[in-house]
Amino acid sequence: MTESTLHITNGESLTAYLQELNFEGDLLSWNEMLCEGPTVNDVASPAFLKLRKAFFKDTYGFDYKEKEFKSEIKRLDRINDYERVILWFEYDLFCHINMIAVISLLIQKKAVIPMYLVCSGRIEGENELKGLAQLTPKQLNDHYSNKIKLTVDDIALAEKAWSIYCSDDHSNFGPLITRPSNFVYLSNCLKAHVRRFADTRSGLNTLEFNILKLIDTHTINSRHHLSGYVLHYQGFYGYSDLQIERIINNLAVFYTETEEELLLNREGHLVLEHQKNVFNSIENQMIYGGVSKRDFTYFKDENKLIKTTLNAH
Repeated sequence: MTESTLHITNGESLTAYLQELNFEGDLLSWNEMLCEGPTVNDVASPAFLKLRKAFFKDTYGFDYKEKEFKSEIKRLDRINDYERVILWFEYDLFCHINMIAVISLLIQKKAVIPMYLVCSGRIEGENELKGLAQLTPKQLNDHYSNKIKLTVDDIALAEKAWSIYCSDDHSNFGPLITRPSNFVYLSNCLKAHVRRFADTRSGLNTLEFNILKLIDTHTINSRHHLSGYVLHYQGFYGYSDLQIERIINNLAVFYTETEEELLLNREGHLVLEHQKNVFNSIENQMIYGGVSKRDFTYFKDENKLIKTTLNAH
């Protein structure tokens, strides 16, 4: 094989950018969205593909690109023909769930070559966290020069995180949040993940609650306008506009929509004031890996997930 490096990127836009900058090596684009929908530990197995196809069809109404996915994954059958693999993933939850799945897949493919990580986020002299495709050519090359070689412990941590994500008990993420590793943003992403479950006080998760706060504190002209705000202020989630729009639509019972703006209704104000728990009033069927969003609630006082009981709400 003439190319000794395999680059696995977080999507086609970054792949195109690396090609434009003439990075040496083969490029593989990872186009999945594993932070939502059901998963199983065995990435790319028939069971995995069946679950993903059904999820995208039922939730977003489009067909899963199974043929393209299989084609890319098949290239990993000869992973050890390469001398190294470079993982290009960003600081957010969207990327990190994909990243731990990719690392697990590489181990499932019996990879024994060194793995390196190029991860963007905080940039010196800049206030906002940056995605890889947002970096200048110099910044991207600097990130590449400073790539981190993953240790055996790092790889084991990623495998453990993926295993827990695919399991039915996400309270097991607790010890991983404080475990030191070369994954600088993993702790932040896991904290963001556990807050995707409904808060025990309001019945909404952190992102849903913050969306209602945005409506309450800003003049929001439309759902599209709100979507732009949320995309900008979502922190470590890294959600796409498609995901944000779905959440905004699910929250429609808490606001009224006029031609000029969105306004919180009485129900919305009660939720923000923690005077009403709306756990059973909104769509909570989203699956995160191996659990339903309904399976756990987030207890802020102890910063942990607790199993939802039938009579808890």
